[in-house]
Amino acid sequence: MDETILERPTEELMSTPVETTDPGTTIDETAMTLWNLHVGALVVVEDDDLRGIVTESDVVRSVGAEQDPATTTVEEIMTEPVVTVEASAPVRTAVTRMNRLTIKKLPVTEDGVLVGILTTTDVANALAPDLEDVMELVF
Repeated sequence: MDETILERPTEELMSTPVETTDPGTTIDETAMTLWNLHVGALVVVEDDDLRGIVTESDVVRSVGAEQDPATTTVEEIMTEPVVTVEASAPVRTAVTRMNRLTIKKLPVTEDGVLVGILTTTDVANALAPDLEDVMELVF
């Protein structure tokens, strides 16, 4: 594995722009937004403050628990407080945090301001050349 990827700043791998929603958004609106934007999470922001994060899994869990998606709001199902990583932090720090907390999406901040999101897909794409080498060895 190319260890230098893990030492790069997180901001070099993160996705931008990060998609956001407000706490009062209903689950049915949230599901449509996730679908239309082809993303797996929305960061919950209110008055420029990070309040939490809502993922596809949160939406599925809510519906599975028979919460009414037309009246249940993001605030009721979001994960809070939101865990973040600084944009300048090494990718290794971000990945370690994601592994320790078993999360797949990690909002990225710069001096407390939301600037992006790092996902397991972002990390996998950065490691793809190494993965291709492994696949050639295996198959």
